[in-house]
Amino acid sequence: MRSPVCISARQRGATLIEVLVAMLILSIGLLGLAGMQMTALKSNQSAYYRSQATVLAYDIIDRMRANRTEALNGVYDIALQNQACDPDIVPSGTLAKKDVAEWLNSLSCLLSGNAKGSVVRNDRVFTVSIEWDDNRGRIDEAADNDRETFVYRTQL
Repeated sequence: MRSPVCISARQRGATLIEVLVAMLILSIGLLGLAGMQMTALKSNQSAYYRSQATVLAYDIIDRMRANRTEALNGVYDIALQNQACDPDIVPSGTLAKKDVAEWLNSLSCLLSGNAKGSVVRNDRVFTVSIEWDDNRGRIDEAADNDRETFVYRTQL
């Protein structure tokens, strides 16, 4: 028969190994949690940009509804273009020109510096396109095309 002292000597260090294995498993779990948090933040930023694009598309359409005659005459037609963000913008000209200048400025200020917008009229159907750089919102970092496009069509 073995003495209790010999069994105790053989078990020495087993608890330390169990603690180290538990620490390894815990650290792997925490790294996975940090990765999931990073992915959630990127997706949240992308969703924010998409929400802003939706609001901005409704904004220009509402401005055109308020100035319907000019909109139907093509004054609000805009080719895909970018405008630098100027928080203190004071546009001049007709109401339609002011609306377009303010809208393009809002695009670059709220989405990103290189956001582009266009309004295309086909009789009474208007198509608003908003394009922005969504590289923070991409989960796949290796993607070549980081441009997102939001398209909204409506009839006046």
